[in-house]
Amino acid sequence: MESTGPSSRSRAGAAGRTRAPRTGRVDVRDWVGGLRFTAFTGIMLGLVVLAAFVLVPTFGTYLGQRQQIAALENSVQVTTDEVAQLEQQRDRWADPAYVTSQARERLYYVRPGEVVYLVDDDLPVTAVPAEQAPVSDEVEETRNDWMSQFVRSLTVAGLTRTATDAG
Repeated sequence: MESTGPSSRSRAGAAGRTRAPRTGRVDVRDWVGGLRFTAFTGIMLGLVVLAAFVLVPTFGTYLGQRQQIAALENSVQVTTDEVAQLEQQRDRWADPAYVTSQARERLYYVRPGEVVYLVDDDLPVTAVPAEQAPVSDEVEETRNDWMSQFVRSLTVAGLTRTATDAG
């Protein structure tokens, strides 16, 4: 009796087909020949390519706009902080006591009848340096000619090329 179960079919199919022994190479012609290219596959492949061409620039535009939005939000936050600081400073200048204190500190304004003393040298006596002793008692002669060094320095300074602002 012959068995017609699934295992006997696979053995029969395997026995009927002969495969070439596997080598390191793959025959591309056999692989491509095994692919079936139907109209549905072509349409789907075309739709995928079309979607890629449509969506890639749109996605790039979207990312660029998101970066611009983030930068503008950051700019708005910085501007809001600056406005808050300026409003706080405006409120301080609206206070007469603050205006008076600033006029006294910055412009040395005084009220009528007040006497102001400005102390130029307010260092303690211990912080004032003592008079320095002379460096030497004898006059010494230098080993080089100061005039030739002076002329050499002027020549080097005059011939040096520097970029200057002609403002």
